[in-house]
Amino acid sequence: MDKLLFLYNLHAGKGMLRGKLAPILDELTRDWDVTVHPTRGPGDAAETARTRAGEFQRMVCSGGDGTLHEVVNGLMALPPEARPVVGYIPAGTTNDFAKNLRLPGTLGEAAAVAAAGLPRPVDIGSFNDKSFLYIAAFGAFTDVAYNTPQQAKSMLGHLAYVLEGATRLGSIQAYPMEVEHDGGVVKDSFCYGMVSNTISVGGFKGTPAQPVALDDGLFEVALVRQPQNPLQLQGVLKALSNMAPDEGGLVTCFRTSRLKLTAREAIDWTLDGEFGGRCREAEIVNHRQAVTIVYGE
Repeated sequence: MDKLLFLYNLHAGKGMLRGKLAPILDELTRDWDVTVHPTRGPGDAAETARTRAGEFQRMVCSGGDGTLHEVVNGLMALPPEARPVVGYIPAGTTNDFAKNLRLPGTLGEAAAVAAAGLPRPVDIGSFNDKSFLYIAAFGAFTDVAYNTPQQAKSMLGHLAYVLEGATRLGSIQAYPMEVEHDGGVVKDSFCYGMVSNTISVGGFKGTPAQPVALDDGLFEVALVRQPQNPLQLQGVLKALSNMAPDEGGLVTCFRTSRLKLTAREAIDWTLDGEFGGRCREAEIVNHRQAVTIVYGE
């Protein structure tokens, strides 16, 4: 029987997994010899994935996108041929990447997919010396998606972001920078930037003007100039959900396999919703089909 490592984070999603491991293990143990590893703290999932990958044919993690982010970082430290197939059982508060994988909503159903679903390769991004699965972002709205209550997002859609973002219009800062990419160079001041490979950010599922492929070797990039009023902000947020330029000319969008951002000052970044560090230069590269992840139907 092939071997499977099950890593889980009991603290993700306000403890969503507590008392609910039985149906997950019931599904995983049907066809796999399962080893169970509860994560011990920040960085443990990455270290465990890196050091124990050679023992298993499949590695299933359960927690939030941060747990999956750690597993991917651990595997990206290994040669491509040493990376086992990854399954994901989402149990966080946002679960953006699960929407890309078309995973079912219950833990038991998601476990069944993780054990027996369709493995497909996905692109992984590198950000300087780190890796990310679906988004690297800087600037004004990087925390809005994560601070807006899910109930408001469900009821109001992108209007929830307009309302939250409008409260901080006066404090938005634009950063002068140069952005090199496959299609050329852009020089301007931007208050927000997003390098992504996803249809969902912060729990809000957008409707991209062009379909997003997780395995095409390309990022979707959006760079935002500073909006001056709530109406412009609404146009910006609509453009971001569509990954297309806005009518006011504040949003620049393009696709690229790599980019280098050089800012006048150090900027805070988030990677897959987690703090990604502070830097003045960012080298971002798409590693096409670098990790194989199990999809739903």
